[in-house]
Amino acid sequence: MTAWFEERLYPGTVHRLRMDRILHSEQTDEQDLVIFENDRYGRVLALDGIVQTTEADEPFYHEMLVHVPLVAHPRARRVLVIGGGDGGAIRRALMHDIEAVTLVEIDPAVIEMSKRYLPKLSGDAFDDPRLELVIADGCRYVAETEARFDVVIIDSTDPVGPGRVLFTAEFYRDCKRVLNPGGILVTQNGVPFMQADEVRDGYPKLKASFADVAFYLTEVPSYQGGHMALGFATDDPSLRRQTAEQLADRAAPLAGKCEYYGPAVHAAAFALPPFIERLFA
Repeated sequence: MTAWFEERLYPGTVHRLRMDRILHSEQTDEQDLVIFENDRYGRVLALDGIVQTTEADEPFYHEMLVHVPLVAHPRARRVLVIGGGDGGAIRRALMHDIEAVTLVEIDPAVIEMSKRYLPKLSGDAFDDPRLELVIADGCRYVAETEARFDVVIIDSTDPVGPGRVLFTAEFYRDCKRVLNPGGILVTQNGVPFMQADEVRDGYPKLKASFADVAFYLTEVPSYQGGHMALGFATDDPSLRRQTAEQLADRAAPLAGKCEYYGPAVHAAAFALPPFIERLFA
């Protein structure tokens, strides 16, 4: 009998993926964790019944989440990633000429099971000497740490379970506190067609701490609903207004290494359709 994974994130809809083989399933201290194989998407990680990442389309998410701020910033040296225990974000960050990446993940099981069953996502990132791994609540970390960063990347789940606190104005304020002058915060703000509130509510919360707030888009086929919105917050508006030609030099080391990201895609990603612009106009 065929087994199906059913994601019931939105009322009135069900997103189904065939589970060709279940590789791992457990209730961790933080959340329900399942890893399974699907013929189209490869290996799939789901937390609390929601698809987080798949081998097939994770580049579309992780490349845009990470390369956009790290190419936009003229001299990023230290990067903080909150969430992202699957390792896809830190692998992309470590492709850049940076001094250090700090990964703060609340659930060590996500890291261990991703390393075991989804090794393609992280590559050798967990063995890179530039990586500092911290098992902690990301909200508490940014409230208490004395470390400072040039780019902060929030690779969060949806605002349910342990990820809920990563969508608050207080959390964004603390992220601003740990940023060096001219730094960039990038956030995950959901699928606007299905999760309009994540953009509508996220904008004023980010704007309370940052002079310039915008959203940019990527496409993640395994996420139901079309466009995926990512928040871009900084005190330097020029960082998001660079042309593809201006971005090309800093993006040059990534040439031939990406599935989705490129300087032209980077520049175009900030062009939003009217239905999304109206959410925070």
